[in-house]
Amino acid sequence: MSSHLTDASTRSGTPRNGSDGLLHRIKNVPGYTTPVFKGKEEQRALVQQEVAAKGFIPQELVANEVNWFYTNLGIDDTYFRNESREVICDHIIALFGAKVLAYTKHDPSKLVIDLEKIDENGNGATFIYTSPPGITATEGPGASCEARIDTLFLDNSKPSIAYRLETYRSAGSISSTASQQLRCYFVSKCVFPETPSTKDAEGRTQIRSVSDKSFLEKASENTLEIYQKVMWSVEQRYGPVMEVFEVEGTRERRLVIGYKMGGTTTFFSALSNLYHFYSLYSARKYVEQFANGVTIISLYLNPVPSSNAPPIEHSIFQVMKEASLLYCLPDNPFFLPEAPGTHAVQEATYAYCGWIFAQHFCNRLGPAYLQLKNVLDENDPAHAEVLNNIKRRFREETFTRESIEKVIHAHPELIRLLYVNFAMVHYPASDNAGELMPTLSYQRLQTVQPLSDEELYDRIRRTVPNKHELQVLESFLIFNKHILKTNFYQPTKVALSFRLAPDFLPEVEYPKTPFGMFFVIGNEFRGFHIRFRDVARGGIRIVMSRNKETYSINQRMLFDENYNLASTQSLKNKDIPEGGAKGTILPSIGATPRLCFEKYVDAIVDLLIPGKTPGIKETLVDLYGKPELLFFGPDEGTAEMMDWAALHARDRGAETWWKSFTTGKSAETLGGVPHDTYGMTSLSIRQYVLGIYKQLGLKEKDITKVQTGGPDGDLGSNEILLSSDKTIAIIDGSGVLADPAGLDRDELVRLAKLRVPVGHFDKSKLSKDGYLVKVEEQDVKLPSGEIVLDGTDFRNGAHLRYKADLFVPCGGRPEAVNISNMAALFDGEGKPHFKYIVEGANLFLTQQARLFLEKRKVVVFKDSSTNKGGVTSSSMEVLAGLALSTQEYVDLMIFKDGKPSEFYQNYVRDIQEKITENAAAEFNCIWKEYSRLHGTKPRTNISDELSSTLNNLQAELESSDLFDDVPSRNGVLTRAIPRTLVDKIGLESLLKRLPETYQRALFSSWVASHFIYKYGVNGSSVDFFHFARDLSK
Repeated sequence: MSSHLTDASTRSGTPRNGSDGLLHRIKNVPGYTTPVFKGKEEQRALVQQEVAAKGFIPQELVANEVNWFYTNLGIDDTYFRNESREVICDHIIALFGAKVLAYTKHDPSKLVIDLEKIDENGNGATFIYTSPPGITATEGPGASCEARIDTLFLDNSKPSIAYRLETYRSAGSISSTASQQLRCYFVSKCVFPETPSTKDAEGRTQIRSVSDKSFLEKASENTLEIYQKVMWSVEQRYGPVMEVFEVEGTRERRLVIGYKMGGTTTFFSALSNLYHFYSLYSARKYVEQFANGVTIISLYLNPVPSSNAPPIEHSIFQVMKEASLLYCLPDNPFFLPEAPGTHAVQEATYAYCGWIFAQHFCNRLGPAYLQLKNVLDENDPAHAEVLNNIKRRFREETFTRESIEKVIHAHPELIRLLYVNFAMVHYPASDNAGELMPTLSYQRLQTVQPLSDEELYDRIRRTVPNKHELQVLESFLIFNKHILKTNFYQPTKVALSFRLAPDFLPEVEYPKTPFGMFFVIGNEFRGFHIRFRDVARGGIRIVMSRNKETYSINQRMLFDENYNLASTQSLKNKDIPEGGAKGTILPSIGATPRLCFEKYVDAIVDLLIPGKTPGIKETLVDLYGKPELLFFGPDEGTAEMMDWAALHARDRGAETWWKSFTTGKSAETLGGVPHDTYGMTSLSIRQYVLGIYKQLGLKEKDITKVQTGGPDGDLGSNEILLSSDKTIAIIDGSGVLADPAGLDRDELVRLAKLRVPVGHFDKSKLSKDGYLVKVEEQDVKLPSGEIVLDGTDFRNGAHLRYKADLFVPCGGRPEAVNISNMAALFDGEGKPHFKYIVEGANLFLTQQARLFLEKRKVVVFKDSSTNKGGVTSSSMEVLAGLALSTQEYVDLMIFKDGKPSEFYQNYVRDIQEKITENAAAEFNCIWKEYSRLHGTKPRTNISDELSSTLNNLQAELESSDLFDDVPSRNGVLTRAIPRTLVDKIGLESLLKRLPETYQRALFSSWVASHFIYKYGVNGSSVDFFHFARDLSK
């Protein structure tokens, strides 16, 4: 490759429009040189002796066979230099054996060569076999060779141990009678420099400082220059980088693809299927790894002679486009080699997305379930449980992944029509504007007559033999009709994302329609994001699966879990501007959770930021047509990843909202407000405990308490530090700690400050009746003489065995108290084990269990009321991110020399006051309402009603014109925004900076919550009139 690869403005070649980038033209010189192997002649003579000595090949033929192998086959010198004489002998004999076998079949084309040598010490491998150009082999050694190289070497490469690959088609033929060519693959372990990498003035890595030794020996200057530029792009970008080079005077094209190591799997073998689809073959291919974690693949592509495929001049850009889809989903059952010749990558990828969509949304319950639902009473705990179980069964039995896949394979024609139906809407218009030649994907769309939705539905109905198949294909049509925007046609991406209009969800299963949903599909995961209001916030949860069985259960329940979490979140978010939202990510077994999270975030950001970079991120077709803001928080498995997401949004150009994109960021480096450090969630739980003491005239030090969630967790440790009761048992991940005389308070405080579990409790501080049983212990004798057979089993049921005044769950699995075990919370005489339960941990009790306990006079306060301190804190963290400019944010929120600014400390105090005020107000409201009704309505129901009344009032206010009354608006916002922020920035500037949707949400949530906490759930219109009159004061 010559060195006249200059910057974009002076590159020669045909200029093309944005989506294809510029075509670079390079001289027709090899990009790599193979150093000549000087000892080749000497080696050949020795090999000839060894082959002769083995006696397999007749003596008179030995010289001829060895000669042919060394000179006529066209095997590169790399092979002779790297392999031992012993391996070369074996290969020559194997080749002779294959010729004899082909001769007996009297058909020279039956000559199949299959030579391989995998080094047992992990240093690399050599594969040589017969290979017709431009065809994906479905049988014989070639069918699996590249996939094996991916699995064995390329997929697992990381900077500490990486493998490079060179492969080429031999120039010569196998023998004088057979014209087949050989394909040779050489995999070798990289040897990277010992010294650290060097950077240029702009902080970009210099390629030579991170290159493998043999790559540097072979690569030409020009290749180094091209790879250097690609490497710099990869360092700046999260997704793959693709460039096409035209070789002067030939029809050869070189495709160079760079990406972050480990960013995808089975990609190298998938690329072969892709260019074979367009009747191209590769003369040479290289996969290079670099010590800074970059992989670069280079393919030298040529048209297969006399094929009737589109000319390479056009198809190469299609290959480049579709390579970006393959990067997202390389392992696709609807593309070669699994489904020969049916779909191009775009159609196959669409089929895959529809397949995943159908798995989640084929209407799975049907009329039988509806009838049952109408007959049973959902308020009766037993009925509700039965319905739930039936729902699960329906899900399992109707549409399995396999049955949906069969339907897709059975109807390639309909899938093609459905793809065209999708593409006619979402294919970017600009793609065809300034070009001399329409792109192939555009041409392909023009050859299929697009049908209207009705015609298409009609065609499906007439073609498909049964109802089951009809439902699957209908779900594709539903999918098409509800996509508002997608990154499917973005030139570069790491996973596919779709913003869906959620109104296709059946009401029988999802009584409340979400405001918006995102659906993300990656190579190693799938995920959702659901929000119930435009301005909404909630955690992103990673759902891990221990084995295949758990994975398939998780997969079936993923959307439901997401829906339920988001819906619970909206109950909890009742007195803050953001509605409820939640995201879930389900990684495949063995996938890296971090990689899945990063791809999920990047793919969603594709839909939030308008694309402005031709060839990288372009403008999408946006049927939603309004800017969208999402706020992500930490949840199971993602707490450590919030910083990355915020910084990534900043790198992607989200200048105004990267600071508020995630909550739970590091305090010191990114100005987050950590809940546990400041005890945010515990502050609200505490208000409920203190409220009970105050209302019932109890003294805290006389109260006995049981707690789940130990001193190592956020809630558990803060509960210990804030309280002064007599705790008789604590149950956590490490085991069970109990003492009827009360656990030593100083020792508990010591553990809470160290953040270690109860397993570290000093046993000498226990009374004679106290004990500690760790989960790993077996056959433990308790002071009462009882024998504990297994520590884990004992721990799992321990919350049901102790009696105390107060029970505060601060951790534990969801639904730990449910319909099947709740009777265990009562003794033989029907007396409850606890008088008061303040549910700190999310969903610790099922709704049926709460109502059952309340019926028997236990005072229960449910999770969505008690533990909302955390969401209030996160809400204020979002507000600071939206209200401050980047410079102010850096100066005021980010620590200097490890210390917070005065502003930050005051802001945290404002948040703590707000949490305490909201929790106390809600507690009093529930208590008052319960007394007013003389206990006829359970507190659990009052709490839910309070949440929904608040949410409904807030929604009404958001769309009312009360917000347009400027004095009222300013009066409310001055009170709703923390004082520290108003004093520092000023109300006027704040109103200019905060998005209007957010201001409306902030205004309406403050008005709704303050009105209802003051006047109760049954506040009248007159009450509201009085209340509204005073807003502007």
